[in-house]
Amino acid sequence: MSLGPVMLDVVGTTLTADDIRRLQHPSVGGVILFARNFESCEQLKTLTTSIHKVRQPPLLIAVDHEGGRVQRFRGGFTKIPPMREFGKVWDNDRKKAKELAAEAGFVLAAELRAHGVDFSFTPILDMDYGDSLVIGDRAFHLDPRAINELAFNLMQGLKKGGMAAVGKHFPGHGFVTADSHVSIPVDEREFDQIAQNDMQPFRQMIDEGIPAIMPAHVIYPKVDDKPAGFSPKWLQKVLRERLGFNGVIFSDDLSMEGATVGGDVTTRSLAALNAGCDMILLCNQPEMADELLENLEWKMSAQSIARLARMHGHQPHDDVAQPAFKDVAKRVAMVGQPVEGDLFA
Repeated sequence: MSLGPVMLDVVGTTLTADDIRRLQHPSVGGVILFARNFESCEQLKTLTTSIHKVRQPPLLIAVDHEGGRVQRFRGGFTKIPPMREFGKVWDNDRKKAKELAAEAGFVLAAELRAHGVDFSFTPILDMDYGDSLVIGDRAFHLDPRAINELAFNLMQGLKKGGMAAVGKHFPGHGFVTADSHVSIPVDEREFDQIAQNDMQPFRQMIDEGIPAIMPAHVIYPKVDDKPAGFSPKWLQKVLRERLGFNGVIFSDDLSMEGATVGGDVTTRSLAALNAGCDMILLCNQPEMADELLENLEWKMSAQSIARLARMHGHQPHDDVAQPAFKDVAKRVAMVGQPVEGDLFA
């Protein structure tokens, strides 16, 4: 059974019978984990092992583990700083900032891979305009050069740690104030303004081989009346054709308020898939997940299957307890810290 186009979550720290039933459905291809799925490192390893055993080829396991306020696993994991802190270092010492970003990517990936997670939805490629309620200090910088240099080095660190990178939120979520989790953001700018600014980090990272991208639940009405994640114009004409991106396109969570313009869960899922997404995310709505799995009819293309296969994590790292690794992790945890404190929260 090949991977299906749907990524779901699971209820708790162990798999329930309902979890297993959903994960065995042929439309499912992945699992996204949250803080509620974590209580200890050993428990997390057991959970990911059990998810990978549900079927073959194993389901993809992902997490939003960026650093700062978006870090799902805490106890026993290095405290990754928000990406803005690397941007602050870049302002004074570009070489040091790039080295630290690469180390952060390696630490993040190595620790997650050691616990059976295939990849994290990172890095943020949005520009930090200073007004976004949802992006904020998750972004590296306002300068596209800084974003590209830091994101590229973070991606190289992730790769060294056995993990693929996912750039988000195409074509740029940083300009709008509204949070797409709870509202439907609208960016009124012309296409050329977005292309000359916000799209530049995506263009550069595509040229440098980023394997996956997640579009924004933002409407750009001067381009299309649909949010980018439901828009063939954005995903096929701009991302695939104009920018030449051949990797995986993951939808953002289709249970978010910014996705409700797509209709009921099956309608919006089909809209995202038809627009060009290879895999759609549906989180924190078990009943909605059951409705989707009952009604969704979608044949995965050979291209999508091949793209998703490349998202499986590489060899897990067993050196995360070694002194040399702990030294690197300590350097990463100290980024943005004026004084030495609790490095492993």
